[in-house]
Formats: sequence, structure tokens, C-alpha cells
Amino acid sequence: MTNIFDQSAVTTAGIRRDHFLIFGAPAIEDSEIQEVLATMASGWLGTGPKVMRFENDFKAYKGARYAVAVNSCTAALHLSMLAASLEPGDEVITTPLTFCATVNAIIHAGATPVLADVNPVTMNIDPMQVEARITPKTKAIVPVHFAGRPCDMDAIGEIADRYNLKVIEDCAHAVETEYKGRKAGTMGEFGCFSFYVTKNITTGEGGMILTRRQEDADRLKILALHGMSKDAWQRFGDEGYKHYQVVEAGFKYNMMDLQAAIGIHQLQRVTPYWQRRQEIWQLYNQAFADLPISLPAAPEPDTVHGYHLYTILIDKTKTGISRDAFLKAIHSQNIGVGVHYLSIPEQPYYQQKFGWQPEDYPNAMRIGRQTVSLPLSAKLTDADVEDVIAAVKRCL
Repeated sequence: MTNIFDQSAVTTAGIRRDHFLIFGAPAIEDSEIQEVLATMASGWLGTGPKVMRFENDFKAYKGARYAVAVNSCTAALHLSMLAASLEPGDEVITTPLTFCATVNAIIHAGATPVLADVNPVTMNIDPMQVEARITPKTKAIVPVHFAGRPCDMDAIGEIADRYNLKVIEDCAHAVETEYKGRKAGTMGEFGCFSFYVTKNITTGEGGMILTRRQEDADRLKILALHGMSKDAWQRFGDEGYKHYQVVEAGFKYNMMDLQAAIGIHQLQRVTPYWQRRQEIWQLYNQAFADLPISLPAAPEPDTVHGYHLYTILIDKTKTGISRDAFLKAIHSQNIGVGVHYLSIPEQPYYQQKFGWQPEDYPNAMRIGRQTVSLPLSAKLTDADVEDVIAAVKRCL
């Protein structure tokens, strides 16, 4: 098995790397490669037995009742909105500090997104802001566990119960995340996960939906495969051809066995990968403690942080360099970084469609204009981490 902590590429701190460090590059090991080769040799590349195995493994890992694999977290969110029976005119409250897919899924489901600002420390949606935006049209809340930090689910759950709202958790950053003994994705009616290439475990592209009710799981499976009757993928199996029935106008959102072949083995290493990212997180905290930048807040008591993103805030008044100038400088050091995220109201489409302005969500606006995500992957060697630390210090 490949040693993901190999030290053979040690470089000298303070010297520019001779090759680019890709942000979010996944740790892929031999077991995934062999499983993919076996899948290709089997002739069954599409949705089949490996997808079912991955669903069962993920369901067991999360302690969930039902799991439905799909081709992205975006698909997971969209289908969850439909399974939640949202209708045109219904309002769904979510955070302005998220990837556009969260908001787009609400739009594609025919509902209307409503934004509630974030807590400036946790960067998660602020329950007080959520309650302030509830109207008679509000039907659901979509909390996003930003960077792997769980939202205040006690407060969100209490609001949802009081106003009879559905909760659809966006867990794209939160495979390992826990809140007071409860696992992310199991606290709402639906929990949506991403296995995109930069995520904590990956299938290249892919997603998963957790749900509590058999009827919801059945409908999700139907919607994910053209609206065809349950287990339609079995129609080409060795037990003889099976006719399918189209019972709903569905979508092409199914996961392939080729993807699940990767995920099966990635999931088996979810804990050591999490431990490695936690170690890197702590190394960054120690190295940057004296710098004039804002570091991520410590995890809250009785929670498990997923350690998906390590975000620093670059305030030009303190550092003498703007965030965007810092981005340019660190890229020149051959270090790949990310921006998670410019707030949703910064994007022209949403300004034109909904009239949103960044200033209406000041916490998300400030974070979005100052944030930088540093590399945080189980694939990073100690030498890579040293290079990131040295580059940050040079750029500041």
C-alpha cells in the first residue's frame, strides 16, 4: 500500500518549490486502482453491485437508516428538495457563505432561496438570523456544515420543530463531522454528501443522500434514474431481463460502479485520513500563531470537526497585503490554494435575479473577501506542509 506520509520529497523551507502543489489533491492508493480495474474487467461499469455495497458501507458508517448514492452532492441536494415536497413559491433558508450549488438546487427544485447571515466566528449559518427570515412561505432550512464544523443543530432543530420546517443538511464538507454525539447528515430529514475530487473521501465525482424513511429512499432512487421503477439497473442482470416502468419524470443522477469502486476503499481509510488532516491543522495553528491573520476557531465542545478546509483571513489593514494580492503571491510560490467562498450575493446572477447585495450579509461579505483555504489533504507529506508554512510566511 502506498505510504501517504512518505518523506522522500523533503525540501528546504524558504526555497520555492520546484513543482506546483495542487490544492485538494486526493490520496489514491493501490486498493482503489485494483478495484477499478476489476470493475472494468467485470463489464459492469454503471450502477450495480458496487454502488449498493458503497451505500451499505456508508449507511453503516453513519448509523443511518437509508443511503442513496448519486453522481454529485448537487444532485443529492436537488433530489432531497423534491423528496421534501417543496413547491413553487415555497421559501428555503440557507447560508450566503457556501458554494453556488446549495442555492442552485433550491432554484432547480422550484423554490425560492432566502439567505441568513453567518456567525462571524464559526462561519456557519446563524440561527437567530434564520428565525428572523421565516415567513408563512418558509418550508425548509438548509444548514451547511462549513469547512467540516457542525452547525448549531440544537438551535436549528428547535426552530424547525417550532415552525414545522424540513431540515436538509448540506454535508459536502462534513463526512466525519459530529454534533453532540449525532453524526452530520442524520439530524435532518435528509443529509447530502459530496465525494468530489477535493473532498475528504472521493469517488472523483459523486454524492450520497441519507434519509430516515423508506418511502423517501424509494422515491430518491426513482428520481435519480429517470423516474424508472426501483432497482431498474437490475434489468440487465443474469436473472433475466426485467421490464421497468417510468413512474415519474426523473433525472440522470445515478452513481456508477466505477465511482463506487473508489469510494469503497476511501471509506475504509476515513479515520486515518481524518487524523492526518487534524495533524496538519495543528501544525498550521502552531506555525501561524504569531502572524497578523485570523485562524480558524477551535472546534466547539462535544463536536467532531471534519477538518475539510483550513481557512485563514487576510485583513489588509493588519497584514499590509490584500487577500487577492496574497493569492497571487502564494501561487507564485507554487502553492495551490482555494477561496471558500466569495459570498453568494457577490455573484452577478443572484444580484440580478433576487436583488441580493453583499452588504446585506456583512459577516459573509467580510469573510468572503478575506478568506483563503490552505492545502489540507491526507496526501500532503510533512515536506509539503513545511512548504505551505514557509510560503505563507514569505508572502506576509
